[in-house]
Amino acid sequence: MKFAYYLETDSLYIDLSEKTSVKSMEISEGVVLDYDKEGKLVGIDIDNASSKVKLKELIIDRLPSENKMIFG
Repeated sequence: MKFAYYLETDSLYIDLSEKTSVKSMEISEGVVLDYDKEGKLVGIDIDNASSKVKLKELIIDRLPSENKMIFG
């Protein structure tokens, strides 16, 4: 899973899979879900992210595997 924030557009993309998105569905204003060809969720795009989520706080809790954190 990868989180990418784009300051110039104030958008946050949560990449859930390495598969390519073939279909997108806006579920609420500025929140779009991306699906692969099998209909599985592969990503979440959030426009105007700074007004919708706490960008300065990321809490990882109870993941079933080792945590690997990379900050760029």
